[in-house]
Amino acid sequence: MKQALRLFFKQPTTKAGIAVALMFQLIFCVIWMTGYDGVTENAKQLKIAIVNEDAGMGGTIAEKLQSGLPFQTEMAASKSAAEESLNDRSVQMVIVIPAAFSKQLQTPGETASVQFLVNESNPATIKSIMQGVSANVTAMVNKEAVTAGAQAMLTQANVPAQQAQAMAQGLGEKVVSDFQTVNKVKNMSNQMIPMMMVLSSFVGSMIMAMNLQQSSMAIQTLSKWQKLWTRFVIHAGSAIVISAIGSSLVLAFGGQSAHGFLAMWGFQAVFLMTFMFFTQMFVVLFGVGGMLFNIIGMSVQLVTSGAMVPREMLSPFYLELSRYLPATYAVEGSMNLLFGGPGVGSDVSVLLGMTAIAAVVALAAVALRKERAVQAAAVSA
Repeated sequence: MKQALRLFFKQPTTKAGIAVALMFQLIFCVIWMTGYDGVTENAKQLKIAIVNEDAGMGGTIAEKLQSGLPFQTEMAASKSAAEESLNDRSVQMVIVIPAAFSKQLQTPGETASVQFLVNESNPATIKSIMQGVSANVTAMVNKEAVTAGAQAMLTQANVPAQQAQAMAQGLGEKVVSDFQTVNKVKNMSNQMIPMMMVLSSFVGSMIMAMNLQQSSMAIQTLSKWQKLWTRFVIHAGSAIVISAIGSSLVLAFGGQSAHGFLAMWGFQAVFLMTFMFFTQMFVVLFGVGGMLFNIIGMSVQLVTSGAMVPREMLSPFYLELSRYLPATYAVEGSMNLLFGGPGVGSDVSVLLGMTAIAAVVALAAVALRKERAVQAAAVSA
């Protein structure tokens, strides 16, 4: 065994393998511990839109909610405008005080409802947080309905004082929550599809970049430009074929797709190609050592993409960083196509722009690199 161990450790690849395993531990620990630090406290960065359609007590209750909720709040001009913001993920929940709210409070035997709208085309954390918020808001509205002068309002409405007092005391049990969701996600397996697609695509691109780099180094009969352009062609062609298989497998295993197979395939092909050019860029710049940057990129993007935790809950540094990484737009567009949401035109534009930048960087790196004489001689021969 000693002899076998000695022989293994004489090989540089053995030491490199152990170093890579160590780097994974170090990189993931540093990035994830710093990236997710303070996430719970940052829930206050989530946004809630409040819509008041009630001409009676609704105004007072809306003001109390706006000042009392531990979130970013805004008064929406209308329910339709708030729903549009919800669909765009500009807000994480919409609270609606219906037009008949005060009337229902004054009517014996009826309950008044407060509507809560949540977009499920988000990380599952959003729905979980907002369900808790809806329960707290309902309790708050119940309390406010009593303490904000409901009895006085009923008395002014020519309700006998004794009856007004009895009705006011009963308001605590008359307000109920009406929790509704849009862009529904069928089950947990579907909820995890965006993260699965992004993770599998990026890791596959990393390994492909390394293997193509090794193939490029082994080939001595092509010029540096022939090698690079050939890799570009391989990336583009592979992205189309691999994404077709990947999208087909997702649907075959029961994955939902609000916009159908072709849209899903096309978008996956775009972000897979972006990942391939992105990971290739570091390998072209730094050789096999560029895999270190790709490992860092993978770890960072798992934190910042919004697949597991809403980006709004990240620290300012990681939130800003997420805007410059392709996985952010891959996750956002995938959620739009799988579950529902706005179009993916802006996401596609950003991803193609990142692909072009990565290609230009790779071209510049190759242009600055001197070609080996043996390669040039082989080509001329």
